[in-house]
Amino acid sequence: MELEHLFNGSALNAVDAKGRLSVPAFIRGVVERRSDAKAVILGAHEVDPCLTAYDRGYGRHLAAEIERRRLNEEAAGGDAQAHYARARRTFGVTEDVPYDTSGRIILPPMMRRKGQIEDLALFVGVGGTFEIWNPYLALKSGDEDLRDLAAYRLEEKGYSL
Repeated sequence: MELEHLFNGSALNAVDAKGRLSVPAFIRGVVERRSDAKAVILGAHEVDPCLTAYDRGYGRHLAAEIERRRLNEEAAGGDAQAHYARARRTFGVTEDVPYDTSGRIILPPMMRRKGQIEDLALFVGVGGTFEIWNPYLALKSGDEDLRDLAAYRLEEKGYSL
């Protein structure tokens, strides 16, 4: 599956006590070009302490990727349990979250806990998907570019490092 529209850019937005936050325009624009639904799917990232997110239509791409990985692991004599754990994480431990006309969502409590999201959310486009980080966790990342991005967005909005 070739993706025509990709998530590029970053933004830092506030999260209120009820978990409400605005989805940045650069995210909504891609979601609305790729899908008729004004909604995002949120899930735990496979390796990083953040959330991964995408439009509803992207699930077909993920299913094909999981099957490709299963076949490769099976051919290499790998553990079948890894496939089932990956499938559960990708499709079971997710939330479908619609956004309103102003682009606001309510971050579900389980996703908020999984991503350790507190009062700020750092949105980072990563091509086919986007990530939502607690910016202070991003500052501790092993990825120098992510650390720089988090520091820049925090300073830009007047938050302390």
